[in-house]
Amino acid sequence: MRSVTILGSTGSIGRSTVDLLLRNPDRFRVEALTGNANVSLLAEQARLLRPKMVAVADEKSHKPLVEAMAGTGILVASGAAALVEAAERPADWVMASIVGAAGLEPTLAAIRRGCVVGLANKETLVCAGDLVMGEVARCGTTLLPVDSEHSAIFQVFDFDQIDKVEKIILTASGGPFRGRDRAAMASVTPAEAVAHPNWSMGAKISVDSATMMNKGLELIEAHHLFRLPEDRIDILVHPQSVIHSMVAHVDGSVLAQLGSPDMRTPIAFALGWPTRMPAPAPRLDLAAIGSLTFEAPDPVRFPALRLAREALQRGGAAPTILNAANEVAVQRFLSSEIGFLEIADVVERTLDVMPARTIDTLEDVLDVDAMARRVAAGQKPANRPAR
Repeated sequence: MRSVTILGSTGSIGRSTVDLLLRNPDRFRVEALTGNANVSLLAEQARLLRPKMVAVADEKSHKPLVEAMAGTGILVASGAAALVEAAERPADWVMASIVGAAGLEPTLAAIRRGCVVGLANKETLVCAGDLVMGEVARCGTTLLPVDSEHSAIFQVFDFDQIDKVEKIILTASGGPFRGRDRAAMASVTPAEAVAHPNWSMGAKISVDSATMMNKGLELIEAHHLFRLPEDRIDILVHPQSVIHSMVAHVDGSVLAQLGSPDMRTPIAFALGWPTRMPAPAPRLDLAAIGSLTFEAPDPVRFPALRLAREALQRGGAAPTILNAANEVAVQRFLSSEIGFLEIADVVERTLDVMPARTIDTLEDVLDVDAMARRVAAGQKPANRPAR
């Protein structure tokens, strides 16, 4: 049996992973589960999966979790160090699905064990891509992308002939505001922004989809995973979310991976790798869908795409700043402190004022991240015309 740890089991990716594990009890046993503050769900998952350890990031949730786990014999821990401890436990396969930069240290801890890591935390590569990929190579880790777009590329990408790849094409649903003009987007509410038309995701990721920052972050992630420069990574809006991404080759061939918009498909691919395992996702019926459409993203209405490309071009600390500022800006929007269009504005002004520097160590990443968060938190809402 393959032993599994889920970092972030109470989030949307974690819950889908738990669902697959429960459907395949003879294939997997669970080493550890971690969550943020949802004690009741974490405890329920632990009672079903019987891990050796559960950990909660919120230290205030420690006592309730201990009480919920009483009599089970399961080790309980809390705090940031506990997440790293869970990642260091001897699991064969680790799902890294903690949302945001908070997932960086636990993911690095898992990578340094040289196990198989399913990466659903795009911010890890955005914040510290060179550092993380260097550790992957040094430790002999197998890093399997779980984001549907990167999983799609991974499944059709020829790593032995990267020079024959002309470009990769990340597809995007366009989010809930694909058809709105910029003036109408100014009044978007948090409730509207988290209502994704195709995918069931957490609030932060849903807002990133609405601003299309998620696609900017995925562009940076793809650069590190597939070793292609920024100008060989395209983004294409595909509202049906059926083609999850494509790889174009120098002979004109374009290979694509298709499937219903259900995260259990890419999770199952990573869980079962190098073989495939059954997944309960709805089967794709192209005849019922009838047609697939595509369009170029609008850089004026969705400036986050430009900001991500500029950050990748600048290199160094710029992607780390981009991610930290975006996390703060999204939280400020969800708290109704700033408007929807001001998310990208806060990110851009944070990038403008932060000094350029290199990223060589984890301490560098954490230092830049903390500074960028302070700057982004202090930015006044001031919408300015798109460049």
